[in-house]
Amino acid sequence: MKSLREGYYNSFFSHIYVEKAVREHPRVQAILAEFPSATIMEIDHYKDVFCRRGQDYKAQHLAQKLILAEKSGNLLYEGAPVCQSFGNPHFYYSSLVMNCIYDCEYCYLKGMYPSANVVVFVNLEDMFAQTEQLLKEHPLYLCVSYDTDLLALEAVLGYVGAWNAFAKGREGLTLEIRTKCADKRYFACAEPLPNVIYAFTISPQAVIGAYEHQTPSLAARLACVSLALCRGFAVRLCFDPMIYFPEWRRHYGEMVRQAGASVDFGRIADVSVGTFRISQEYLKKMRRQEPDSAVVQFPYQNDRGYYHYPDVLLDEMEQFLTGELKKYVPEEKIFRWR
Repeated sequence: MKSLREGYYNSFFSHIYVEKAVREHPRVQAILAEFPSATIMEIDHYKDVFCRRGQDYKAQHLAQKLILAEKSGNLLYEGAPVCQSFGNPHFYYSSLVMNCIYDCEYCYLKGMYPSANVVVFVNLEDMFAQTEQLLKEHPLYLCVSYDTDLLALEAVLGYVGAWNAFAKGREGLTLEIRTKCADKRYFACAEPLPNVIYAFTISPQAVIGAYEHQTPSLAARLACVSLALCRGFAVRLCFDPMIYFPEWRRHYGEMVRQAGASVDFGRIADVSVGTFRISQEYLKKMRRQEPDSAVVQFPYQNDRGYYHYPDVLLDEMEQFLTGELKKYVPEEKIFRWR
């Protein structure tokens, strides 16, 4: 997967909308410099573009636009019930970027947002300030890459590096950076910190090929994980979400064996296991957008407003994967979503 700096996604961002209030912001200027051929348009508020009709993933993904804006109000949110907290009582996330340059069919962002365009909030220092305020009340487990893949945008934004610098030596703060990216250059240069966890989503190649469009291969992700571990980064492997498909058992078994051959599990911080689950409102919208997607149209079970696989299938899948992982990692390091 080429980086943004190499131009792979420049066609996605042929048009960039900028809120007038942040037009002269240094971070805006730096981002615009990465796209010298883009058409720049000033707007009053990001929602004037982001909330227009006819911009869902089906209509827009191959022509994504970039929107640079300022985020106001509350900048940190308590984690949702469908997300793993890994035993942390004060689990929060921040939304620095809305939407993703990858195109995973099952991604909840397709049901969450009215647009496939990418919004980047440039007032990163305000988010740091709110984080500091919250740390005065209690320790904080903060996920900064839930509504996007922040590492996949690092070549342009530099947000992961900025959070890394902010977290260094900051007592009570643990960051999680979730990613499917496989950019070895970041891990070759960045500083490993004990309180910054890089959580790699690991899927069978069959799932990546069928549903995780434009993402790096399984082999590329595992190679990146191996480098990160060798350099001393804290790494979590997220076998989540598991996706049901024909011969899922064989493919997930092969995935674990491939991971075991490529990665030193003795250095892994922990692993997570969980099958696909999503809110009923998000899935309703996604089903309208993806009428031919097997993963979206599956007859899920509705449990208090959240869809998931039928209990028997869910348990079978998670038990199988957990059993395979126990061959490589102690059971106490395996977190299974409940």
